[in-house]
Amino acid sequence: MINKEDVEIKFMNSTEAEAVKLFANTYLALRVSYFNELDTYAEMKGLNAKDIIDGICLDPRIGTHYNNPSFGYGGYCLPKDTKQLLANFNDVPQNLIRAIVRSNITRKKHIANEVLQKNPEVVGVYRLTMKAESDNFRFSAIQGVIDRLKEEDVEIIIYEPTMKEKEFNGCEVVNDFKEFSEKSDVILANRYEDKLFEVREKVYTRDLFKRD
Repeated sequence: MINKEDVEIKFMNSTEAEAVKLFANTYLALRVSYFNELDTYAEMKGLNAKDIIDGICLDPRIGTHYNNPSFGYGGYCLPKDTKQLLANFNDVPQNLIRAIVRSNITRKKHIANEVLQKNPEVVGVYRLTMKAESDNFRFSAIQGVIDRLKEEDVEIIIYEPTMKEKEFNGCEVVNDFKEFSEKSDVILANRYEDKLFEVREKVYTRDLFKRD
């Protein structure tokens, strides 16, 4: 809970206020993309990504926020605001903002390719939600991975207990975890939960700080 007395209020015009929102969310997307690309590098080079991240984050200038690798940034705000900021840079010299948007696309492709290398007939997607203990899956990054796997004609089933529907984006929704895990050759989990431990040999995740 934020103490209202600790909140600083700054007055500016509406255009500058919008810029604050866009640049702040794009910076958070940059953090996510940075640690995701670090993780991709470590994974492909056979290095321990968690050890590297732990070491980097000992520097107090960097800190530990937004440092846990994922399948990409998602949700309603970050994808929308990064693209909006990039569009606003239309006639302004830049390289970084475009790279952030492209990095998120590249990460999803990498995750899909890593799964495809396992030659699964059925990929089970464990939760569509953005993060553990959440029921929000609007524009979640894992949906982009699903789309890329579908392009390769991989059968996908989804475990999402918050959904009453039997289908999502052309994929079967299975709300019984035992049935879901038995049907899946690979289980794709953006965020690791204790329930996955019993089928950990099937799980592919890049959640480095919750699966130990």
